[in-house]
Amino acid sequence: MEKYIKAIREKICSICVDSSEEGECTLTNQEICAVENYLPKIIEIIHGSNGDNFDEIYSKLREDICEECYAKSEDGECYLREDKNCSLDRYFPLIIEVVQKVDAGKL
Repeated sequence: MEKYIKAIREKICSICVDSSEEGECTLTNQEICAVENYLPKIIEIIHGSNGDNFDEIYSKLREDICEECYAKSEDGECYLREDKNCSLDRYFPLIIEVVQKVDAGKL
């Protein structure tokens, strides 16, 4: 798991809108980074899917992770995704790429 966390922090966190110019996370203790919080499940979804089919992986993400997310309302809407403020949703294509590169030994 450490190799994935290291690669995510290097490739995703460094460009995240919730990071400082130095690449440090600026989220407060009351805020949760969905990428870090759900990383084991994200990796499981990516590994369990056809790596070339983004739509399949994204659908599985929405089924498995978004269903558990605290930001989901009773009517099934997600205020973070609607505001374009869900880090998982925003960076998911890059997350897939990073996980696949770690698996291939390229990171």
